[in-house]
Amino acid sequence: MATNGIVLLTPSSVDVTGGGSETATIKANGSVTFSACATLSLNDVFSSTYDNYVIDIRHKGSTLQALYARMRASGTDNTTANSYTYQHLLATSTSITGARGTTTTSFWGAASATQQDGFTVYLYGPALAQPTAARSVTVYGEDSARIFDNAWTHNQSTSYDGFTLAMNISGTFTGLIKVYGLVQ
Repeated sequence: MATNGIVLLTPSSVDVTGGGSETATIKANGSVTFSACATLSLNDVFSSTYDNYVIDIRHKGSTLQALYARMRASGTDNTTANSYTYQHLLATSTSITGARGTTTTSFWGAASATQQDGFTVYLYGPALAQPTAARSVTVYGEDSARIFDNAWTHNQSTSYDGFTLAMNISGTFTGLIKVYGLVQ
């Protein structure tokens, strides 16, 4: 383990769903490539070794939809009612709008567009048996570089080892994901 900086981590396994042609492959360096996924779950990627994490994703959707995320432990998503709260800002063209959700069973992770997108998630304490917090920033190609800034909390005092990303309504997404542990 490094004494400071970030360390690229390898999930023990990846679960995917889609329309029958979905794939996900864990690369030798720990990054995961995926294609035609309606859901993508990374298992055993968070541990007591690190408190905080950075998740870096590049993806392209089959439709313009939001991606949502859920915390995951032992291969099962946490869908506890009223456990996720999110706040987001969307900057598109010259307009800025916002929204808040306080009684949800998931949080908004990013937007997914038919052009290449990228987003980074800063995740605080997912493997600790305490509430988890995160912030993500997405830049996507619709409307010439929309910005989607999102913060969320998860109020369950549970230790999580993974997470799931999924399309909000329908469609699939394709891309590359990397998870880093932050050495403190």
